[in-house]
Amino acid sequence: MDTADLALTVVIPHFNQPSELRRCLNGLLDPEIGKNVALIVVDNGSTTFPHDLATDYPSVKFLLQPDPGPGPARNLGVSVSNTPNIAFIDADCFPDSAWLSEILTALRTAPGIIGGDVKVGLADQKRPTIWECYENQYGFRMDKYVAREGFSGAGNLAMPRAIFDAVGPFAGLGVAEDRDFGLRARALGYKTRYVPTMIVYHPARKSWDEVARKWDRQTGHQYADYRARRFGRVKWTIRTLAMLASPVAELPAIFTSKRIPGGRRGRLLCLAALIRVRAYRTRLMAFVLVTDDPDRLAKRWRNS
Repeated sequence: MDTADLALTVVIPHFNQPSELRRCLNGLLDPEIGKNVALIVVDNGSTTFPHDLATDYPSVKFLLQPDPGPGPARNLGVSVSNTPNIAFIDADCFPDSAWLSEILTALRTAPGIIGGDVKVGLADQKRPTIWECYENQYGFRMDKYVAREGFSGAGNLAMPRAIFDAVGPFAGLGVAEDRDFGLRARALGYKTRYVPTMIVYHPARKSWDEVARKWDRQTGHQYADYRARRFGRVKWTIRTLAMLASPVAELPAIFTSKRIPGGRRGRLLCLAALIRVRAYRTRLMAFVLVTDDPDRLAKRWRNS
């Protein structure tokens, strides 16, 4: 494939995940189209800067962004890029072997903002974990984000650099930066397109602590968004009450889903995880409603 006119920079924010970052970089070093792709890793204040990786991958540019949050890290990477197209992937994700070529093909076909599929990988195909079962059903559903809200997650996102410059940089920790970017883009008339063949793999979270940290951050962001709306706190109260009862409504979806691995065992594990997650989210939603301080949850996510 001739990609000479579609040079691309891939920006990878990194925070305390050196082994995952190494795997990600190995998947991105495509000898066939690598000459047209630049890789930039932006460390976001890890306990130890990944000097070993910088030595092992001399073709990759490593930067430091001390301002917390993946948004500022991505912004710094874009600011030093010099290609007409940019793409984003997270350090803990692994790209499909065709990820780069699918991005270039999609941008050549119809230049614009594109988001792809994020699949949950299984450590053991025969015995999926509880969080693998849960996240295959409820995690990383970029197809739904694009269809319902018009944005895609920044862990698998690409666009012409000109569009990024027009929309403006990602926000910091105070908001869900990928959703904020996508909605600002939509307001300017840019439509996000879902490309199902643009695939990255994300490991399922391994523990309850990892799942809880995710919802600490997202709940804070969601409340800040609701609070800015008319009657937002009233609507949030109603949503909090509905959250507690929501697992019952999910029973048909769980027991008919083709996404959940592990047969009946996997479905029961998914249901158990869902009940725990929704109960925790209910508690968080009540907490942030009473304190009226969404930033506390975002900071707890960062510092945990």
